Amino acid sequence: MKNIRVMIVDDSLVFREFLRRSLSKEHFIEIVGAYGDPLEAMQNIRRLQPDVLAVDMEMPKMRGNEFLRRALPMYPHVKAVVISSLSSNVFDAISAGAIDFVGKPGSRVGYDNKQFIHDIVQQIKIAASSSVIAHPHEDIKKPPSLAEIAAGRANLLNASSKSIIAIGASTGGTEAILDVVKTFPANAPGVVIVQHMPPGFTQMYAERVNRLCLMNVREAQNGDKVERGAVLIAPGGDQHMRVRQDGAGYSVTLAPGPKVNGHCPSVDVLFESVAMTARNNAVGVILTGMGGDGAKNLCMMRQAGAQTIGQDRESSVVYGMPKVAYDMGGVVQQLPLSAIGQAVMRCFS
Repeated sequence: MKNIRVMIVDDSLVFREFLRRSLSKEHFIEIVGAYGDPLEAMQNIRRLQPDVLAVDMEMPKMRGNEFLRRALPMYPHVKAVVISSLSSNVFDAISAGAIDFVGKPGSRVGYDNKQFIHDIVQQIKIAASSSVIAHPHEDIKKPPSLAEIAAGRANLLNASSKSIIAIGASTGGTEAILDVVKTFPANAPGVVIVQHMPPGFTQMYAERVNRLCLMNVREAQNGDKVERGAVLIAPGGDQHMRVRQDGAGYSVTLAPGPKVNGHCPSVDVLFESVAMTARNNAVGVILTGMGGDGAKNLCMMRQAGAQTIGQDRESSVVYGMPKVAYDMGGVVQQLPLSAIGQAVMRCFS
């Protein structure tokens, strides 16, 4: 395996040296530079030719998202991983082209140096082998036009209180989910989402998606109704989210459980519950992500009569979860990201 050339950009000398020492212990990682000044780092990218940038989010001279917005268009071969405390700014950095983010040690209870190094090493490996897709978004919620309202209602004549949309994603998924959900009309069927993300960040992510979408988006709470016009995002942490029958419709349950496919919440757990409750009234969507979480039970959804959609290789940041689902026969339609939202709505027309 070719060494991964990494440049560290962090204004804290202590943290830079901690990262340098820790990452240098990995035989496949070569630290080619460590800078406290983002402008100095930018000037040295061409000379040092890093494969991956490990970038602090909060720096006094320039925030990490602004650094990436300037640097990545100039060096499209370079990938980036953001290191952040608990801050919604990480999603701006991902929008600017970062592959993913890692919380700093202490960003949540029990998250220590050892776990942090394990996570950033994994993210560096993923970034080095990934495709980079930039997703610029205006950070405002646009009200629907009369034409959009009419088109949405016309396209959803066959959607009922039993209709449900289930989406699963991992690496690269924060922007992919946004790209899909932004296309849904305000009166779309209820949406349930598992996006692999550390606890604390899902609340901020839900708020960001809500600002940019016509539907109402929030982090799920136990017992929330799955209803038309609402998107529920599973909280990061130690609880799985499931859909259950609730009268004529559905609600979600949140309950602690062991990791499934290495994750809690797990896409497979969500998809299994949707297959068992909504059956042929559901649409399942699996997006970019490392590993195979969701693949097995997307097959279960298809067998139960649901429509299933997977993101294609070319538009995926990491073509892992969609590939496994496709190879297992769980994907009815494999589509580029830009076509998935409209394809989901056609399932209800």
